[in-house]
Amino acid sequence: MKVVLRRQSKKMSLMDITKIFSMLQPREDEEGTRESEELNQVVSQDDYQTLERLLSQDRYKRVINSRSGWGVPSTPLRLAASKGHLRSLEVLLAHGAEVDSLDVKAQTPLFTAVSNGHLECVKALLEAGANPSGSIYNNSSPLLTAARDGDLGILQQLLHHGAEANVHGRVPEWAANSAACSGPLYLAAVYGHLECFRMLLLYGADPNYNCTEEKMIARIKEPKTLLEICLRHGCRREFIKLLLDFGANVYLPKVAVEKMPPSSEGLELLLQARAHPKSLMSQSRLAVRRLLKQAGHAQALGELDIPPVLVSYLRHQL
Repeated sequence: MKVVLRRQSKKMSLMDITKIFSMLQPREDEEGTRESEELNQVVSQDDYQTLERLLSQDRYKRVINSRSGWGVPSTPLRLAASKGHLRSLEVLLAHGAEVDSLDVKAQTPLFTAVSNGHLECVKALLEAGANPSGSIYNNSSPLLTAARDGDLGILQQLLHHGAEANVHGRVPEWAANSAACSGPLYLAAVYGHLECFRMLLLYGADPNYNCTEEKMIARIKEPKTLLEICLRHGCRREFIKLLLDFGANVYLPKVAVEKMPPSSEGLELLLQARAHPKSLMSQSRLAVRRLLKQAGHAQALGELDIPPVLVSYLRHQL
């Protein structure tokens, strides 16, 4: 799935923007039908019982995926997701609503639920098979949004269902810049969401650049490591410590020591890490986690036939 998404992403960068825009516009047969308006009305009111009754009739079921309405024309499922109307959302899914339908912004219902902080709707959509990465035609992604907003519950759900921890904004390679490589780990750091930061690292986020596309990084004149970003933004020492614990390369950051505040705890931790090599236990933990990540099983620690205390250590719980 991840390989397919990456291939699709490359194709998308070559598509004509006019073609994408026309594809996302509601068709003439989607606009203004009485049945569509009624569905939107009962969904807006979370009248799930009436919704169930309407969708038992073919004329309503035929328009279950129609995009209509004022403002941002969208499907009934997108409307339910945006308002957090879980019961209506579940009725729509049970009657065959397209789980990854797109609105005119190329946003999926999942993206809308994440943006509005509706955890239960996020869970229901993911269980119904929603793509945790959102749409390839949208520049952002659900995970970037959750990391920026600091919503730990939603972030964990997305990661658990396969969202890529190193995702970044979808832009062509020629448009690469530092902002384009700003992944969820970067956002969690600059917005001060420590637990989200920890969760992303546990799910395999890269502690150096939070971007694993070497071509993208190579096009940036002076790419900044996460250690540099955290020091520059004055992040708490806990952020620096987590990056060091998860194996950040302490020699990559270009830090002008003389320009840093003398009382910078983060800088002190970095300099200590440069002066003192990691313990054998820490290096062993990093090696095990790296091997599991390469095998695509970053979260399979609980399945290892080892003592629970070692599992806790590998999960950075000790």
